[in-house]
Amino acid sequence: MSAVSMGGSGARRPLAIILAVIGVVAVILGVLLLVAPHSLGFIGTFMGHKHGTHPIRGAVALVVGVGVLVGAWFVNKKSS
Repeated sequence: MSAVSMGGSGARRPLAIILAVIGVVAVILGVLLLVAPHSLGFIGTFMGHKHGTHPIRGAVALVVGVGVLVGAWFVNKKSS
């Protein structure tokens, strides 16, 4: 193997790890917003508190989290 081909796969590994961490955090946030929306009072401060939008935010966080995890899997698959 040449140094060029190894450099490409090694550079993708940190990206896959970062994407995986972001995806896991988004999935956890989505589950928490769906299960116990009022326990996350600090979220309302950052996102603007409106009643009744927690299920929508939770669903969006879950979809984004799963999408990012799939992206991390593809990046890691191509780097192997």
